[in-house]
Amino acid sequence: MRKALSLLLFSVLVSLGVAAWGAEKTLKLGVIAELTGDMPAVGTSCKNAAELAVKEINAAGGLPVGKEKMKVDLVVEDNAGKADQSAAAAQKLITQDEVLAIVGPNASRYAIPAAEIAESSETVLITPWSTAPKTTLDTATNQPKKYVFRACFIDPFQGGVLAKFALEKLKAKKAAVLYDVASDYNKGIAEVFKASYEKQGGKIVAFETYTTNDKDFSAQLTKIKDAKPDVIFLPNYYSEVPLQVQQAKRLGINVPFIGSDSWGSNELLTLGGADLNGYYFSTHYAADNAAPVAKKFIADYEKAYGAKPDDVAALTYDAFGLLFGAIKSAGKVDREAIRAALSTLPSYKGVTGDMKFQADSRDPIKSAVILQIKDGKFTYFTNANP
Repeated sequence: MRKALSLLLFSVLVSLGVAAWGAEKTLKLGVIAELTGDMPAVGTSCKNAAELAVKEINAAGGLPVGKEKMKVDLVVEDNAGKADQSAAAAQKLITQDEVLAIVGPNASRYAIPAAEIAESSETVLITPWSTAPKTTLDTATNQPKKYVFRACFIDPFQGGVLAKFALEKLKAKKAAVLYDVASDYNKGIAEVFKASYEKQGGKIVAFETYTTNDKDFSAQLTKIKDAKPDVIFLPNYYSEVPLQVQQAKRLGINVPFIGSDSWGSNELLTLGGADLNGYYFSTHYAADNAAPVAKKFIADYEKAYGAKPDDVAALTYDAFGLLFGAIKSAGKVDREAIRAALSTLPSYKGVTGDMKFQADSRDPIKSAVILQIKDGKFTYFTNANP
């Protein structure tokens, strides 16, 4: 009996030892993605790029942390394209799964509630694609959040770039805007575009709104048609833009449309077809004008998933690059040490370009690109620097 108890105790200790070793040798990182809901193409791109980044690290033996290499364990949560589920996913990853850090969500209306949870829980969150200033800003104090970062540029920069492009490249002196008033991203960039366009001498002749999940835009588009703009700005998501353009054309509107980085999914081409040919939008990188580091990522992604990576995929990959760099710099598995390392990261050469964080900012300084939809493809047109 005593011998049996000794063997049992030994087995338990061995088991505990293995568990403890596993906990020490594995980094658990979380991802929140829009896998279902209103923008599943965004979620799929995010998940694919996250898995590719982790696979590469693990294939190399793990991530160097201090004097050892640690394998990365990825925990993926679907927010179903909902704000409340984004917050719930962040809460679960932090308290139940005990992840070291989180990448995602992507859309600003989902990233903002998740960011609030991460900030209050003192856990680093990097959003790949959320450009709304509120994501990284503590609105109560008007100071940057400590634990929330992004891998993309922000709307004030993007809105200004598009206003300048419309005026200087398209020679459009009158512009109309149609945007989702219920979405922080759409509303924010529409307002920035309007202010910047007017400041540079342009005239906004129509500024029309709708609400998330609306399908009939005929009333707003009729007002826009009557205002006779030279260009129409749609800072709306890839799942909405094709229907808006199609309805506009049925009303006889034939002026050019321009968009923001929310157009960047390949699904836009599938849904919009020839109706979108010739139009422009701002985004984060151009696959057909890529630097060497980007070319390798594009080739690896295409080999793994049989599709060219969109901007969400590229930004997700960069978000993991930033996170891996911060963990290596911290040299230990500690949320606060990783936050400190990320906030002082001098620079990072990513798939979407060079970026750096200024002191007391969680928003990287980086360039944008303008793409044109041409013959069913996204084609590089020009750069837009800070």
